Amino acid sequence: MNWQQAIKSFQAYLRLERSLSSNSIEAYTRDIDKLAQFATVDPHNHIGPEKVTLADLRRFLVWINELRMLPTSQARILSGIKAFYKYMLMEDLIAADPSELLEAPKIQRKLPDTLSYDEINRLISIIDLSKPEGPRNKAIIEVLYSCGLRVSELTELKISNLYLDIEFIKVTGKGDKERLVPIGGAAIKALKIWLHELRTHVSIKKGEEDMVFLNRRGSRLSRVYIFMLLKDLAILAGVHKNISPHTLRHSFATHLVEGGADLRAVQEMLGHESITTTEIYTHLNRDYLRSTINQYHPRA
Repeated sequence: MNWQQAIKSFQAYLRLERSLSSNSIEAYTRDIDKLAQFATVDPHNHIGPEKVTLADLRRFLVWINELRMLPTSQARILSGIKAFYKYMLMEDLIAADPSELLEAPKIQRKLPDTLSYDEINRLISIIDLSKPEGPRNKAIIEVLYSCGLRVSELTELKISNLYLDIEFIKVTGKGDKERLVPIGGAAIKALKIWLHELRTHVSIKKGEEDMVFLNRRGSRLSRVYIFMLLKDLAILAGVHKNISPHTLRHSFATHLVEGGADLRAVQEMLGHESITTTEIYTHLNRDYLRSTINQYHPRA
């Protein structure tokens, strides 16, 4: 089996068995492509996917480190390679997993900036509601913060998945997995204004009729637009932080946990498979930790 055949069969497994999105499959493919490039770089010592050893993988890690890749990028590539060889072992294409004992580089977890509630209010209040796009942009920020959505989940949000009467929305997350997320009153109000008072005046392109957020040409908004919108609002509001849509997602989770929300509930709302992923978003400040000790520890 050559690398091209192995990668194609791995892609089919990810798509059919694991139901991953095209973006996730592309990311895995890029990881394996790098290993294939390393294994075939020497024409006199060509290594097929089934012949790779632990020693080869260790040399590969040295190689990508010499390319000055960040530890986070190296860890992601290693994760893809481990998934690839687990598949190879499961399909009896190899007798043993060469990546089993391979250690990932140490990563220092760096938490993104978190916005305070006051800063989020400043972002929203600076939006010019007299402009045609103003109410829509307000609804975007309200929904991102109220529901903790990923930017792709926001841009793909459908009207048919809004259950505003019971204060829930249905979201399609990573791997096309659906989940129900509660939505707050402020976000519901902003959404209704956009949907019932302004979106009705947009000439909608065919196929986009069910999309919640549209641009002036009647097409769904791009991820890039949401990024640029937040950057512009931050400048206007005097928020001197490097913010993105993910900052609002992080703020959503942080504010919930600081308010006493159960971590499992936050995990469910964020759509995380593992609770350890959710823990990254629980950036608890010292005042909150101190108040927790004072409130619950018997000897505080």
